[in-house]
Amino acid sequence: MVKTFSRRINLLPLLGCVWAACALCLDLSQLTNQDAARGMKGALTSGAAAAISKLGVAGGFLNNPRVKIPLPPALDEIAKGMRFLGRGKDADDLVAAMNQAAEQAVPQAKGLIINAVKSMSIEDAKKILTGGEESATQFFRDKTAAPLAQQFMPIVKRATDRVGLAQKYNQFAAQGAKLGLVKGDAATIEQYVTHKALDGLFLMIGEEERAIRQNPVAAGSAIVSKVFGALK
Repeated sequence: MVKTFSRRINLLPLLGCVWAACALCLDLSQLTNQDAARGMKGALTSGAAAAISKLGVAGGFLNNPRVKIPLPPALDEIAKGMRFLGRGKDADDLVAAMNQAAEQAVPQAKGLIINAVKSMSIEDAKKILTGGEESATQFFRDKTAAPLAQQFMPIVKRATDRVGLAQKYNQFAAQGAKLGLVKGDAATIEQYVTHKALDGLFLMIGEEERAIRQNPVAAGSAIVSKVFGALK
Protein backbone atom coordinates (compact mmCIF):
# COMPACT_ATOMS: atom_id res chain seq x y z
CA MET A 1 0.00 0.00 0.00
CA VAL A 2 2.81 2.40 0.83
CA LYS A 3 4.60 1.83 -2.49
CA THR A 4 1.41 2.37 -4.48
CA PHE A 5 0.64 5.62 -2.66
CA SER A 6 4.21 6.82 -3.30
CA ARG A 7 3.89 6.25 -7.05
CA ARG A 8 0.65 8.20 -7.14
CA ILE A 9 2.27 11.13 -5.40
CA ASN A 10 5.15 11.14 -7.91
CA LEU A 11 2.69 11.25 -10.78
CA LEU A 12 0.84 14.29 -9.46
CA PRO A 13 3.19 16.94 -10.97
CA LEU A 14 2.92 15.29 -14.39
CA LEU A 15 -0.86 15.02 -14.14
CA GLY A 16 -0.99 18.65 -13.07
CA CYS A 17 0.92 19.73 -16.19
CA VAL A 18 -1.36 17.67 -18.43
CA TRP A 19 -4.45 19.16 -16.78
CA ALA A 20 -3.09 22.70 -17.20
CA ALA A 21 -2.32 22.09 -20.88
CA CYS A 22 -5.80 20.69 -21.48
CA ALA A 23 -7.36 23.65 -19.67
CA LEU A 24 -5.43 26.03 -21.94
CA CYS A 25 -6.68 24.18 -25.02
CA LEU A 26 -10.23 24.38 -23.73
CA ASP A 27 -9.91 28.09 -22.95
CA LEU A 28 -8.64 28.86 -26.42
CA SER A 29 -11.20 26.62 -28.10
CA GLN A 30 -14.00 28.38 -26.26
CA LEU A 31 -13.03 31.73 -27.77
CA THR A 32 -15.21 32.62 -30.72
CA ASN A 33 -13.72 34.15 -33.83
CA GLN A 34 -15.47 37.38 -32.92
CA ASP A 35 -13.97 37.33 -29.42
CA ALA A 36 -10.49 36.76 -30.78
CA ALA A 37 -10.83 39.58 -33.31
CA ARG A 38 -12.41 42.03 -30.84
CA GLY A 39 -9.86 41.29 -28.15
CA MET A 40 -6.93 41.63 -30.49
CA LYS A 41 -8.21 44.84 -32.04
CA GLY A 42 -8.85 46.31 -28.62
CA ALA A 43 -5.38 45.40 -27.43
CA LEU A 44 -3.68 46.75 -30.53
CA THR A 45 -5.61 50.01 -30.47
CA SER A 46 -4.91 50.68 -26.80
CA GLY A 47 -1.28 49.61 -27.03
CA ALA A 48 -0.52 51.73 -30.06
CA ALA A 49 -2.35 54.73 -28.61
CA ALA A 50 -0.30 54.45 -25.41
CA ALA A 51 2.96 54.28 -27.34
CA ILE A 52 2.04 57.29 -29.48
CA SER A 53 0.99 59.31 -26.43
CA LYS A 54 4.38 58.70 -24.81
CA LEU A 55 6.42 59.62 -27.88
CA GLY A 56 4.36 62.37 -29.50
CA VAL A 57 4.99 64.96 -26.80
CA ALA A 58 7.80 67.37 -25.98
CA GLY A 59 10.73 65.26 -24.81
CA GLY A 60 9.08 62.01 -25.91
CA PHE A 61 12.18 61.09 -27.90
CA LEU A 62 14.79 63.50 -26.61
CA ASN A 63 14.35 62.55 -22.95
CA ASN A 64 13.94 58.80 -23.48
CA PRO A 65 17.33 57.05 -23.81
CA ARG A 66 15.71 54.01 -25.43
CA VAL A 67 14.49 55.97 -28.46
CA LYS A 68 16.55 59.16 -28.46
CA ILE A 69 17.89 59.77 -31.96
CA PRO A 70 21.66 60.33 -32.00
CA LEU A 71 23.67 62.08 -34.68
CA PRO A 72 24.09 59.97 -37.81
CA PRO A 73 27.30 57.91 -37.57
CA ALA A 74 28.79 59.89 -40.43
CA LEU A 75 28.61 63.04 -38.28
CA ASP A 76 30.17 61.56 -35.16
CA GLU A 77 33.75 62.50 -35.98
CA ILE A 78 32.72 65.89 -37.32
CA ALA A 79 30.79 66.58 -34.11
CA LYS A 80 33.81 65.67 -31.99
CA GLY A 81 35.87 68.17 -33.91
CA MET A 82 33.18 70.81 -33.57
CA ARG A 83 33.04 70.31 -29.81
CA PHE A 84 36.82 70.56 -29.64
CA LEU A 85 36.59 73.91 -31.45
CA GLY A 86 33.86 75.15 -29.12
CA ARG A 87 31.08 74.71 -31.67
CA GLY A 88 29.33 71.84 -29.96
CA LYS A 89 26.10 73.84 -29.87
CA ASP A 90 25.66 73.22 -33.61
CA ALA A 91 25.70 69.47 -33.02
CA ASP A 92 23.43 69.78 -29.99
CA ASP A 93 20.95 71.87 -31.99
CA LEU A 94 20.79 69.20 -34.67
CA VAL A 95 20.18 66.43 -32.12
CA ALA A 96 17.39 68.48 -30.55
CA ALA A 97 15.85 69.25 -33.96
CA MET A 98 15.94 65.60 -35.03
CA ASN A 99 14.22 64.41 -31.88
CA GLN A 100 11.67 67.22 -31.93
CA ALA A 101 10.90 66.32 -35.54
CA ALA A 102 10.21 62.73 -34.50
CA GLU A 103 7.98 63.96 -31.65
CA GLN A 104 5.98 66.05 -34.11
CA ALA A 105 5.69 63.25 -36.66
CA VAL A 106 4.63 60.33 -34.44
CA PRO A 107 1.05 61.56 -33.71
CA GLN A 108 0.41 61.29 -37.45
CA ALA A 109 0.72 57.51 -37.06
CA LYS A 110 -2.55 57.15 -35.17
CA GLY A 111 -4.88 57.26 -38.17
CA LEU A 112 -2.90 54.74 -40.21
CA ILE A 113 -2.56 52.36 -37.29
CA ILE A 114 -6.28 52.50 -36.49
CA ASN A 115 -7.04 51.76 -40.15
CA ALA A 116 -4.66 48.81 -40.04
CA VAL A 117 -6.52 47.48 -36.99
CA LYS A 118 -9.90 47.93 -38.67
CA SER A 119 -8.72 46.02 -41.74
CA MET A 120 -7.45 43.09 -39.68
CA SER A 121 -9.03 39.78 -40.59
CA ILE A 122 -10.06 37.08 -38.12
CA GLU A 123 -7.17 35.00 -39.43
CA ASP A 124 -4.77 37.88 -38.71
CA ALA A 125 -6.17 38.24 -35.19
CA LYS A 126 -5.81 34.55 -34.30
CA LYS A 127 -2.34 34.38 -35.83
CA ILE A 128 -1.21 37.36 -33.74
CA LEU A 129 -2.91 36.04 -30.62
CA THR A 130 -1.01 32.76 -30.66
CA GLY A 131 2.18 34.18 -32.16
CA GLY A 132 5.26 35.53 -30.44
CA GLU A 133 5.17 38.30 -27.89
CA GLU A 134 5.77 40.95 -30.56
CA SER A 135 3.69 39.44 -33.38
CA ALA A 136 1.23 42.36 -33.22
CA THR A 137 4.06 44.86 -33.47
CA GLN A 138 5.39 43.07 -36.53
CA PHE A 139 1.89 43.22 -38.03
CA PHE A 140 1.89 46.98 -37.55
CA ARG A 141 5.34 47.34 -39.08
CA ASP A 142 4.38 45.30 -42.14
CA LYS A 143 1.14 47.21 -42.66
CA THR A 144 2.13 50.77 -41.83
CA ALA A 145 5.90 51.35 -42.05
CA ALA A 146 5.95 52.40 -45.72
CA PRO A 147 2.98 54.82 -45.62
CA LEU A 148 4.14 56.20 -42.26
CA ALA A 149 7.54 56.99 -43.73
CA GLN A 150 5.82 59.04 -46.44
CA GLN A 151 3.83 60.94 -43.82
CA PHE A 152 6.79 61.51 -41.53
CA MET A 153 9.26 62.72 -44.16
CA PRO A 154 7.87 66.22 -44.86
CA ILE A 155 7.32 66.88 -41.14
CA VAL A 156 10.89 65.89 -40.37
CA LYS A 157 12.25 67.93 -43.27
CA ARG A 158 10.51 71.10 -42.09
CA ALA A 159 11.93 70.66 -38.60
CA THR A 160 15.51 69.92 -39.65
CA ASP A 161 15.77 72.41 -42.52
CA ARG A 162 16.07 75.19 -39.96
CA VAL A 163 19.39 73.78 -38.74
CA GLY A 164 22.41 74.62 -40.84
CA LEU A 165 24.26 71.47 -39.87
CA ALA A 166 21.43 69.38 -41.29
CA GLN A 167 21.91 70.96 -44.69
CA LYS A 168 25.66 70.39 -44.48
CA TYR A 169 25.06 66.77 -43.59
CA ASN A 170 22.81 66.29 -46.61
CA GLN A 171 25.55 67.64 -48.88
CA PHE A 172 28.13 65.40 -47.26
CA ALA A 173 25.83 62.34 -47.26
CA ALA A 174 24.99 62.79 -50.93
CA GLN A 175 28.66 62.40 -51.79
CA GLY A 176 29.06 59.55 -49.30
CA ALA A 177 26.10 57.70 -50.80
CA LYS A 178 27.71 57.82 -54.25
CA LEU A 179 30.83 56.25 -52.79
CA GLY A 180 28.87 53.67 -50.85
CA LEU A 181 29.93 55.19 -47.52
CA VAL A 182 26.42 56.19 -46.44
CA LYS A 183 23.52 53.73 -46.42
CA GLY A 184 20.21 54.50 -48.14
CA ASP A 185 18.29 55.11 -44.91
CA ALA A 186 20.81 57.81 -43.96
CA ALA A 187 21.26 59.44 -47.37
CA THR A 188 19.54 62.58 -46.05
CA ILE A 189 18.92 63.79 -42.52
CA GLU A 190 15.15 63.46 -43.01
CA GLN A 191 15.49 59.85 -44.17
CA TYR A 192 17.69 59.07 -41.19
CA VAL A 193 15.33 60.68 -38.67
CA THR A 194 12.25 59.08 -40.26
CA HIS A 195 13.88 55.65 -40.04
CA LYS A 196 14.84 56.18 -36.39
CA ALA A 197 11.42 57.62 -35.52
CA LEU A 198 9.73 54.50 -36.89
CA ASP A 199 12.14 52.26 -34.98
CA GLY A 200 11.29 54.14 -31.80
CA LEU A 201 7.56 53.94 -32.44
CA PHE A 202 7.58 50.19 -33.03
CA LEU A 203 9.88 49.65 -30.07
CA MET A 204 7.38 51.34 -27.78
CA ILE A 205 4.42 49.52 -29.36
CA GLY A 206 6.31 46.29 -28.71
CA GLU A 207 6.71 47.20 -25.06
CA GLU A 208 2.99 47.90 -24.77
CA GLU A 209 2.17 44.58 -26.43
CA ARG A 210 4.38 42.64 -24.03
CA ALA A 211 2.79 44.43 -21.07
CA ILE A 212 -0.71 43.50 -22.26
CA ARG A 213 0.26 39.87 -22.79
CA GLN A 214 1.85 39.67 -19.32
CA ASN A 215 -0.99 41.44 -17.50
CA PRO A 216 -4.17 41.57 -19.62
CA VAL A 217 -6.32 42.68 -16.68
CA ALA A 218 -4.37 45.95 -16.53
CA ALA A 219 -5.56 46.76 -20.06
CA GLY A 220 -8.89 47.77 -18.49
CA SER A 221 -11.01 45.96 -21.07
CA ALA A 222 -13.11 42.87 -20.36
CA ILE A 223 -12.72 41.44 -23.85
CA VAL A 224 -8.95 42.00 -23.90
CA SER A 225 -8.68 40.31 -20.50
CA LYS A 226 -10.79 37.38 -21.70
CA VAL A 227 -8.81 36.81 -24.88
CA PHE A 228 -5.30 37.23 -23.53
CA GLY A 229 -6.23 35.64 -20.24
CA ALA A 230 -6.97 32.44 -22.17
CA LEU A 231 -3.27 32.25 -23.00
CA LYS A 232 -2.25 32.22 -19.34
